Amino acid sequence: MTESNPSPGRIRNIAELARIAGVSTGTVSRALANKPLVNKETRERIQAIAREHGFRPNQMARRLRVQETKVIGVVVPLGHDRRQHLSDPFFMTILAGLADLLTESGYDIMLSRVIPEQTDWLEQIVDSGMLDGVLLIGQSDQFDAIERVAERYRPMIVWGHHETGQKHCSVGVDNRLGGRMAGEHLIARGCRRLAFMGDVGPIEFRQRHLGLADACIAAGIEPPLVLPTHVSADGMIEEIATKLDGLEGQIDGIAAASDLIAMQTVRVLADRGLAVPDQIAVVGFDNLPLAEQTIPRLTTISQHVPEGARAMVKALFARIAGEDTPSVIMQPELVVRDTA
Repeated sequence: MTESNPSPGRIRNIAELARIAGVSTGTVSRALANKPLVNKETRERIQAIAREHGFRPNQMARRLRVQETKVIGVVVPLGHDRRQHLSDPFFMTILAGLADLLTESGYDIMLSRVIPEQTDWLEQIVDSGMLDGVLLIGQSDQFDAIERVAERYRPMIVWGHHETGQKHCSVGVDNRLGGRMAGEHLIARGCRRLAFMGDVGPIEFRQRHLGLADACIAAGIEPPLVLPTHVSADGMIEEIATKLDGLEGQIDGIAAASDLIAMQTVRVLADRGLAVPDQIAVVGFDNLPLAEQTIPRLTTISQHVPEGARAMVKALFARIAGEDTPSVIMQPELVVRDTA
């Protein structure tokens, strides 16, 4: 009885493959990369031996040798509210757009939710050697940290607000204009006692509040009442309810810092038997897909998130290629539905 030939052992590295093929390690490396510097017959023989022995080259090691990882860091800094989750509808919407665009372009994603407890948190990310570039979703309260890194690290694009003269490349809407548009719409429908529902700490939210205040000044009415609210879904309903306690009859229009805050505000008002928009009108900010699925459907300011995601990836690829790119400031759009 004849024994069957044992299957060939696995090859652990390029040196072992080179020994079996009787060539140099450089020839093996070029053959596996299908480089024309190695003649076709030799390339095919080396590739066949690699298949036979189940050898797959270490792609990450190869990428590091050529100073390319094909990995993009997508980072969400949460210095303003460490309770906020990646499951937040805004994060999910923009992450979906970025992930589709990056993976379709042959890149992998390294996703990080960061609570900035150390001043050099962003330096640790960009200097890790693991990334070809970084996309930051939001500036949180970390504008200065982002500016510091942007002085020397070019392949970084940030979703957020643009300040005149800033060093980092940002993509986002004119938040102050969006806030003013929300206020003008509320005032046009007869509202005279306005409130801003949201925390004015994060720079984007602060700009939205300032825009709402601009609309009040232009209309000659009292400045908006500020009702600080965390952006985390944990406890948001209770927090909004507490802020509205005792204000019945004192406000007739609310501009929310985000769609999620606006949707939760509408729910609290409904629980109290207050008609939206007849007694209190509500405008959100984002225009997430959920905004047209709520009942009543949410009037909001569109941030053009899908277009913004495309602009971020386009600018990042340009910077990876060595080009310089300016910030992109998109125009917000009022989307009128049922709540105002």
